[in-house]
Amino acid sequence: MALLFSKMWRTGIVTEDLGPGGPETLRVARAIEERTRLLLGRSLAIREVDAGSCNGCEIEITALASPVYDCERFGVRFVASPRHADMLLVTGPVTRNMELPLRKTWEATPDPKLVVAVGDCARTCGVFASSYAVIGGVDRVVPVDLFVDGCPPEPADILRGILMALDRLPGRA
Repeated sequence: MALLFSKMWRTGIVTEDLGPGGPETLRVARAIEERTRLLLGRSLAIREVDAGSCNGCEIEITALASPVYDCERFGVRFVASPRHADMLLVTGPVTRNMELPLRKTWEATPDPKLVVAVGDCARTCGVFASSYAVIGGVDRVVPVDLFVDGCPPEPADILRGILMALDRLPGRA
């Protein structure tokens, strides 16, 4: 499917209508690409960390790499190691068993680094707030640069959050 879509994209059969957000989402994706090239001189590398979510936010984050959004063509790529990452996308409330792994992932990410907490649970713990297994929001464990609200937030909202977080990176000379 992705190969077919890619071929359709290159031949012009598919227009630049990036998902449900349409032209607005396309504008945001292009702004991310321009800002990343200006600040980093390369693509933006993101490491996603599930700190204890229900996987609703992960589905929306995965949609960013789907043929509909295809964020990689705009210089947004997901990496397997925090050592290669510029940004951490953290989902879910932080559970007791994920506190140390999240902290170690944050420490392994090179400076300057950004942390974007995705979803309502990452901020308020949502329905998991009273659970004995939950420590709290992401900001109780690592510094958070930006929260993307929603349960779950749409991929277009996640892209907007990434763009706003990039404004917190120090400019390069």
